[in-house]
Formats: sequence, C-alpha cells, structure tokens
Amino acid sequence: MNASVKDSSAAAELNAILASQRSAFRAEGPVALATRIDRIDRCIALLVDNKEAICEAVDKDFGCRSKYVTLMTDVMNSVGSLKFVKKNLKKWMKPEKRTPFMPMNFLGAKAHVHYQPKGVVGIMTPWNVPVNMIFSPLADVLGAGNRAMIKPSEYTPHTAEIMHKLFAQYFEVSEITVVTGGPEVGAAFSSLPLDHLIFTGATSIGRLVMRAASENMVPVTLELGGKSPVIVGEDCDIHVAAERIITGKAMNGGQLCVSPDYCFVPQNRLEAFINRCKAVIAEQFPTVQGNPDFVACINERHYERVKGYISEASKNGARVIPLCPPGEEFSSKKDHKIALHLVVNPEDELACMQDEIFGAMLNIKTYDNLQDVIDFINTRERPLALYYFGKDKKEQDKVINETHSGGVAINAIALHVACDDLPFGGSGHSGMGNYRGRDGFRTFSHARGVYREGFVDMAKLAGTLPPYGQKVANMLESQIKK
Repeated sequence: MNASVKDSSAAAELNAILASQRSAFRAEGPVALATRIDRIDRCIALLVDNKEAICEAVDKDFGCRSKYVTLMTDVMNSVGSLKFVKKNLKKWMKPEKRTPFMPMNFLGAKAHVHYQPKGVVGIMTPWNVPVNMIFSPLADVLGAGNRAMIKPSEYTPHTAEIMHKLFAQYFEVSEITVVTGGPEVGAAFSSLPLDHLIFTGATSIGRLVMRAASENMVPVTLELGGKSPVIVGEDCDIHVAAERIITGKAMNGGQLCVSPDYCFVPQNRLEAFINRCKAVIAEQFPTVQGNPDFVACINERHYERVKGYISEASKNGARVIPLCPPGEEFSSKKDHKIALHLVVNPEDELACMQDEIFGAMLNIKTYDNLQDVIDFINTRERPLALYYFGKDKKEQDKVINETHSGGVAINAIALHVACDDLPFGGSGHSGMGNYRGRDGFRTFSHARGVYREGFVDMAKLAGTLPPYGQKVANMLESQIKK
C-alpha cells in the first residue's frame, strides 16, 4: 500500500500517513543494524530491478534525456550512496566516547554520544535529478534508523508516479511513503510536524518551507543552489580547464544545482578558452537539436526563461557565442531544447548575472587580478559550489581560505558531490545544514549525550552541597582564575 494525495484533502491525508509512520516507529523500539541494512538493500533492489522503467519515466518528463544520463546521475550515484552507507553503518552506530570533566574522568565517570533515530523524516525533492535527489538523502535517513515521507516535484510527474508505484511494492506505507501532487500538497507537506525535513530546490521556495516548518519547530536541511563561480588561474592548462568546465556545464543541460554559473578567465587567455569550449562541444555533441545525448530544458517555462537571459544579454551588447552548428541554437517551444551558449562579459545588472541560470548558458568574465575576482565573489550571496583551476598551491589555498561556498572542487567540476565521504550542503542563501555519508547519518540522528557517574560522589567530596562554607569558597577560588 502507498499514498496518492489529492490537493483538496492534502493536510488530513498527510497527517494520517505521518501518524501511521510515527506509531510504527515507536512500536519498533531501537532500530537494529539488520533492519537498517534490509531497508537499504530494498532501495538498491528497487533501483537495479527497475532501471529501464525509471529511465523511460525521466525521459518522458524532460522530453529528451538520454538513458545514460539518467543511469549515471540518478541510478548509479544513488546505488553508490546506498552502498557507502551500508558499508560504514555499523561503525557509525557505535556510541562515541567523550571525556568527562576533571577530575571525574579519573574517578570512573564515563561520557558517550549515542546517535539515536529522530523518527519520521520528510524529503522534498526537485525535478532536475529527480531520482538521485530522493535516494541520496534517503540513504542517510534510513542509515540513521528513520522512516521517510517523500514529496517529489510536480514538474516530473512520470518519475513521481513510478517512484510512488515502486516504493509501494518494496516498502510498507509505515516505512517509506511517496506522496504526489501539486503546490498545495507541497505546502501541506512542509507544514507537517515531522522530526526533520530536508528540502532541495529554489531559494524562494526554501524560505517558504523553512517558515512553515518553524511553526512546528521542525529542524530543516535546505539545499538551495545559487550562482556557482569558476576561477581559471593564470598557470592552468587552459585546454584541460576548458574541457572539464564545459563538460560539467553541459551535464544535464546545465540543470544542476552545482553547475558552473559564471567563469573568470584571464583576459589574455580568453580566446584560447573559447576556442577549446567550441572544440569540446563539437566532439561531445556534433549536433544539438535531435541529439538524444543533449538534455532538453525541463519544460517550456524554463526554456523561455533561459532563452530570455540570452536575448537580454545580446541586446545589451554582450558577446554571445552559441556552441552548436548554425541554426541549432534553439528548438521549437514544444521540444524546449537550447544549445549551450557562452555570454562574454555581461553587465552585472543583467538577469543572467543576477539569477541562477540553471540551464545551457555560461557567463564568462575576464580578469587581470585574482584579488578582484575574490572580492567580486565575496560581495555576492554565498554559492553552493566554487571551482578553481590551476597548479599554484598557494593560489588554491588563497581561494579556499578567502571565499565562502557550500563546497569546493579544485581542477574538477562537481566531483566533490560524488564523494560520499564529504558533507554536501550550502551556506547562507545556498542552504543550511548538510548530508551525505557520516555527516548525513549525524544530520538525521539525535546526538544524545550520556553521562555515567563514577565511584566517587564528587559533590560531597568537594563540599559543594549546602550549607555553603569556606570549603566551597576555597574550591571556587581554585577554579575561577586566569
């Protein structure tokens, strides 16, 4: 059994599902390692057994998304995260030894941190990587011993429906439930008195989710994206840098929260960079329109949005370079596919330099001084990712130490996200909190401090019990000093 929620009765149905899961969680008691591993194994089986059907559903939602893109970004990455949690879970579940205060640590006292499941965790997912954004946090949620309610994006209805169907086959409604529906269901979902809520999506919606969750004091993890910059250093191999940057930007048609948004290139290396970008795209995507390997915009609205950025930049004098054969810059609205465009030195007030692109467009800004680049990045909202290309270790450290972002990759694009042993999350407007691996296990657990008294009653020994006298005065005097 699973749940299909209608907008008109969303709140009541969602609360009933939450009550069912919470009741089952309480009845189960301590969640055994074997139970957690069994749930993770069922997730892996769901993905492996149904990978072809999942690819077909995602392709229908995008209008054009290669099954190989879905297998790599959604299925393979999800299976990898689930296996990583499974491999390390026994170690993470062990109580963590801490040091009691002096002198109790010498008198038999013990202190530990016990990582306890929170209960029922809500997962609200976006449309861009619709399967991985379910299973990446779910691996940590299940590893921590929780149950889950999942609300996929309404922009990927075929994917949401197959997830709804498959989870009903592999799990009881009291373990994991997928609910489908539009914005009204999303609003009701974010208002539930969950034990934790993770939301991935736009900053504007993240604010609403956080506000709704605060009414029930629900802790939230927000992964919100932002304008992720790239810095191309003076000493880098420009051919390697351009290849990795443009390959990363073209991934999923630019529709990734960690996709490069604007790129700083030394003024004297601009043309070499552009020429290499052209060559890389020509190798990887000889054609764009009608090419099943190049991912389309998710829908007409986003097609018009990205096309509008390009048009505005061109009208305002920016140099616009389409990376495609002539005549393949834009498809029809129906096919909503845009070739990757480079926009050179757009003015900062243009929409493409204000909004997160989230599409097939890369802004390029030239520079002469690295400090000016760092200052520019630091005057803007903190991004989810920051990228640097160059061999100079001092310059690498300068960029890492003098900027802020959710994560950093050096001489690579987005590979820090593929590392399950690194925390993933934003900073400031790009989000709060993190998950993945050990850090995700801790995010979705309650760190419960446990103190065990030793063989000496220190309060009596130190004379700190009333009535107070000189003995306690002497003790305090000995402790409160420089």
